[in-house]
Amino acid sequence: MHLVFNRVADSKVNAMKLAVPTDFDILNALSNDKRNTAVNLSHELDKNRSYINTRLPVLADYGLVDRVGPAKNSGLYEITEKGHVTLAKREQYRTEGVDFDRLVANQLERANASD
Repeated sequence: MHLVFNRVADSKVNAMKLAVPTDFDILNALSNDKRNTAVNLSHELDKNRSYINTRLPVLADYGLVDRVGPAKNSGLYEITEKGHVTLAKREQYRTEGVDFDRLVANQLERANASD
């Protein structure tokens, strides 16, 4: 029982904490399979570049975007499958009684099972 409790507690600690609406705006800007940089995204979203630069690594840590490009430090990002699902479930984020991380994980499992 103790181990189960710790896993539940750990999942809450590691739960996605998204900046609304900015993180969803970033995902939306990348959602049409475009790769983009923080500089371009900041112009497109009319947000401070340094703020976008702080959010992209957070989104990458959550598995919502991947850093891609010819060089590791190119600063080019693209949305992942998990990012697409998160964006599609945006309306459920912060809905009382909804475990958003579990909702996204279940949707990904269903999508992968049907492949």
